[in-house]
Amino acid sequence: MSENCSGNCSSCQSKGSCTDEKRETRLDKIPHKIMVLSGKGGVGKSTVAACLAVALARQGQKVALLDVDFHGPSQPTLFGVAGKHLDGCEEGILPLEVFGIRLVSIGLLLENSDDAVILRGPAKIGLLNQLFDEVVWGDDLDYVILDFPPGTGDEALSACQSIKGDKSAIIVTTPQEVSLADCRKCIDFCKKLQLPVLGIVENMSCYVCPDCHKRHALFSSGGGESLSRQSGLPLLASVPLDPEFLAACDAGRLHQGLVSSFAVYPEMEKLADTILEKNA
Repeated sequence: MSENCSGNCSSCQSKGSCTDEKRETRLDKIPHKIMVLSGKGGVGKSTVAACLAVALARQGQKVALLDVDFHGPSQPTLFGVAGKHLDGCEEGILPLEVFGIRLVSIGLLLENSDDAVILRGPAKIGLLNQLFDEVVWGDDLDYVILDFPPGTGDEALSACQSIKGDKSAIIVTTPQEVSLADCRKCIDFCKKLQLPVLGIVENMSCYVCPDCHKRHALFSSGGGESLSRQSGLPLLASVPLDPEFLAACDAGRLHQGLVSSFAVYPEMEKLADTILEKNA
């Protein structure tokens, strides 16, 4: 990318002569890139991404978590590191290591974690490329989990087009049709960009009573299975609402809450097992 590049390829005068798409970034060198996507906000995509990173790390994998939800970075809150900042060195930006996971988030680059991030499309693409290029991940990673904002906007489009090597997506939904409809668009987005989809994770599939452990369908049920049948994609996990786990996430103790959750952890462990089997 030249110093005069605006990041807006649609208005570029180079007519395809830009070599940006052919460059190799540090992120490309990580063997497996998993993009966690959703068609709709509020479905718990960031929590699923964080839980997947923890589950893979607990199975002996070297894992990084890149939070590129620029306008709502949740990972620092989930891991209890909000207010901390990333350090740098001559080689670039150093990830923050949390429970064996190498974490990078724009929330760790802000002076105040409550500051709004106000960026137009080209600026977001520039920041995304900077994170791809300048983070010093190390040479021993097995996986990087990318937590994207909802929808099929600039960040997901740019990443799908620029990231090289083994990359795939996981689609997160909730059981309701209002979420499933947007996820169908997200699946179509992946097909059009030839991004392999590993499958679907249904979050908030039911409510688990903390006292009797009985499961209750607070929303409509079977939405994930229905989407799986319609799309021909596997249903990788059905993650219930566990009040104790949710309280742990709010308190910045996602790792501890996940490991101790009888309801959530088995589903995330199953998801991690499926991914490891695929890449065995």
